[in-house]
Amino acid sequence: DGPVGDKSHVSTRIMGTYGYAAPEYIMTGHLTPRSDVYSFGVVLLELMTGRKSLDKLRPAREQNLTDWALPILKEKKKVLNIIDPRLEGDYPTKGAQKAAMLAYHCLNKNPKARPLMRDIVDSLEPLTTYSEIPIGKTFTIITEVAENNVKRKDAE
Repeated sequence: DGPVGDKSHVSTRIMGTYGYAAPEYIMTGHLTPRSDVYSFGVVLLELMTGRKSLDKLRPAREQNLTDWALPILKEKKKVLNIIDPRLEGDYPTKGAQKAAMLAYHCLNKNPKARPLMRDIVDSLEPLTTYSEIPIGKTFTIITEVAENNVKRKDAE
């Protein structure tokens, strides 16, 4: 059984993948819903940068994704420098900056300063109202999400 609400769960043995585990969990074994928020921040950062959470093939200062990216995420103008270069600049700049700020807050060292998952969902919700975005020929994309109505369009 895991934690419920703001309750904590204490593990006697640390489990999980190091690159995704919240610092407080690694140090104390205390697992809370905000530990999951930290892990979500790592995944969001991976999606933005196209990098792995841990990559021993990179230079020493860049091997741990969060250690490398956090100082950059603080500066709105520098954020675009860490976006996955394979996107070739084909993404909404403001959306990338908002995602970067969300990742930054999720990765806060202080668990109590991290947003709640419901707040994260609320901040991501506006993405469902974007009109169709071309993402390739083999994907199905959602163009509009309503309560019980999902419109899909197959890319050619």
